[in-house]
Amino acid sequence: MVADPGTGLRFAVLGPVRAWRGEEPLSTGSPQQKALLVALLLRGGHTATAQELVDALWGEEPPQQALAALRTYASRLRKVLGSQTLVTESGGYMIDTAAPNTSLDLDEATRLAGEAEKFAASGDHGRARERYNDALALWDGEPLARVPGPYAEAQRARLEEWLLSLLEHRLDLDLQVGCHAEAVAELTALSAAYPLRERLRELLMLALYRSGRQAEALAVYADTRQLLAEELGVDPRPELAELQQRILRADESLNLTLDRLPAPATFVMPRQLPATVPDFTGRTTQVAELSEQLATSERSVMAVSAVAGIGGVGKTTLAIHVAHAAKDRFPDGQLYADLRGTSTSPTEPGAVLAAFLRALGIADDAVPDGVEERAALYRSMLSGRRVLTLLDNARDAAQVRPLLPGTEGCAALITARTRMVDLAGAHLVDLDVMSPEEAMTLFTKIVGAERVGAEREAAMDVVAACGFLPLAIRIAAARLASRRTWTVSVLARKLGDERRRLDELQAGDQAVRATFELGYGQLDAEQARAFRLLGLAEGPDISLHAAAALLGLDADDTEDLLESLVDTSLLESAAPGRYRFHDLVRLYARDCALRDEHPPSERESALSRLLDFYLATAREVYRLGRPGDRIPAHLAQTRHPGLQPTDRE
Repeated sequence: MVADPGTGLRFAVLGPVRAWRGEEPLSTGSPQQKALLVALLLRGGHTATAQELVDALWGEEPPQQALAALRTYASRLRKVLGSQTLVTESGGYMIDTAAPNTSLDLDEATRLAGEAEKFAASGDHGRARERYNDALALWDGEPLARVPGPYAEAQRARLEEWLLSLLEHRLDLDLQVGCHAEAVAELTALSAAYPLRERLRELLMLALYRSGRQAEALAVYADTRQLLAEELGVDPRPELAELQQRILRADESLNLTLDRLPAPATFVMPRQLPATVPDFTGRTTQVAELSEQLATSERSVMAVSAVAGIGGVGKTTLAIHVAHAAKDRFPDGQLYADLRGTSTSPTEPGAVLAAFLRALGIADDAVPDGVEERAALYRSMLSGRRVLTLLDNARDAAQVRPLLPGTEGCAALITARTRMVDLAGAHLVDLDVMSPEEAMTLFTKIVGAERVGAEREAAMDVVAACGFLPLAIRIAAARLASRRTWTVSVLARKLGDERRRLDELQAGDQAVRATFELGYGQLDAEQARAFRLLGLAEGPDISLHAAAALLGLDADDTEDLLESLVDTSLLESAAPGRYRFHDLVRLYARDCALRDEHPPSERESALSRLLDFYLATAREVYRLGRPGDRIPAHLAQTRHPGLQPTDRE
C-alpha cells in the first residue's frame, strides 16, 4: 500500500530505521525500541507473541524484566504511531504495513524488483534496469543500522544478501545493453568488498573482456582461484572456469551483438569549456591533486574526480581552471554541461547526452530516442579517443552515471554540493573556504593593491566577515571596486552588522543568500527543520547531545540527520560528535528559523530543551566536582536529563 505523502504513515528499514507521518519525522526511540519496531514491521502483518518478541530482542539471555520492558517499548511506540497502527492481539502485537495509507520501503523495493524480473524475462532490458535502479535507490546504507538483537542481526544479513543479488541482476543487465565499460568501476569496488562472491567476479571478467582488457579479465580469474584455494580450499565454480577458457579462446559469442550505431562522417573535436577567471587565486593543493588524478586517465579505464563543497566555495571556478590546464592531455576535445542540480528542474541525462552527441558530430535525426541507446552511442563515439568531460553543478550520482565516458583515456570532472560517496571509483575532493592569505590575495586582485594596502586591517575584517568564502569575497570586492568614494573601512562597517550582512553581500545577479537558498531548497522536511533550529543555537559549534536536545530527537536519529546535512555541505563536522555552520550559513539558517517557517512556540520549545540540557549537564558536573553539596538541589527542575557521567561529549 502506498502512503499518502501528506498524511500517510511511512516506515524505512533499508538503512536507519525511521518513520514519518506525512513529511513529519516520528521518533522511533531507543535502539531496543527500534528493535521491537523492526520485529513487527518485518512480519508481514502477522501477530508476534510476547515471547517471540522477547526472543527477537534479547535471544537466549533476556533480562529479568524483559516482558515489562517489552510492554514499555510497545506503549511508547503506540503513542507515536497510534493505536490503530500498533495493534494488540491475543497477547501479542502487530503492525500491518499493507494497511491503507501505510507503506514500508522494503515492500516497495520488493514490488519494484518483481517488476524488473518481469521486464527482464520479456526482453525489455531498459525498463528492467530502471526498475532495479529504482529499487536500489531506496537503500540508504546498512539496513537496520545500529538496531540490536538476534532478530535484527539475522534480518540485516538477509537484506544485505538480497541487496547484492539485486546489484548482480542490475549489473548483468548493464552488460547486456552495452554498459560494460561503465560497469567495470562498480564491479571492481564490489569485488573488493565481497572477494569470495564468485558471481561478481564472473561479471567483472566479462565486463573487462568486453572493454578490450582480456589480460585483466584473466588476471581476475587467477586471483579468484588463488583466493578460494587459500580461504576455503576449493576451486572456482564451473561457470567461472568455463568463462576463463572462453576468454582464452577469444570466443566470439562473448562479444555483445549491438545494432549498428550511426556514426558521423568525421569526428568533431568539441571545445566547450567555459572561460577561466583571470584572477584565479590559491587552491594550490587541490589543483595539484586534481591534475594528478586526470593524468591517471592515460593508464586507467576512466579518471573521475568529484569536487564537493558549500555553495559559493568556488567548485566551478576550480574545475574550469584545472580543466583548462589539463586540456592538452585531451586533444580530442572537452565537453561541458551545467546539470542545474540545485534548481527545481535539474537537466535530464538524456538531454545532456543528446547535446554531447550533436557536439561530437551526430546529426539530429541520428540521435537515438532512449537514454540507454544515447549513452551507448556516446561511449562508442569516445572509444579510442581522449576527451575530458566537465559535469558542473550535479544533483547526485544517479544524474551523473549515464554521462561518464567509461573508456580508457577519457576523464570526467564533476562538481556538486553533495559528496558523491555512492559514485563507484570516483576520487572525492572536499573543497573548503580559502585560507586568510588566499582570501586577502583575491580581495586585493579585485579591489587594487593601493586601496587595500592603505587599510589592510579593515580589509582583513572584510574577508573575515565574508567567512573567507570566495563568492562572498568577490561580491564584497566588486561592490567596493565599483564605488570609488567608499573606503575599505566603510565596507567593513557595513559587513560588521550581522543582521544585514547577507543583504549587503549581493551585487547584480549574484547574492550569497540566493546561493544558500538553492541548497536549502534541496533538503527534505526533516533536514530543513533541523537546519533551521540549529541556526538558533549560539556558539561556534554544537555537540551531538546538545543538538539532540534542541531537535527533540534521540542521539542516534540526530546523528543520522546531522550527517545527512554534512553530506549536503550545509553543515560541517568540526570533530567527532561536534558540528558547526559556516559563519554565513549560520546567519542564513537563523534567518530561516525566524521567518514564518517556525511558529514562535516551536522556536521557544527548541531553545527551552537546549537550555534544559545545558542546565542539567552543569548540575551533574557540579555534583561530580562537589559531592554532597546541596546547591544543585535548589536549582530549577529540568525536563531533560542532560549528560550523565557515563556519557561522552
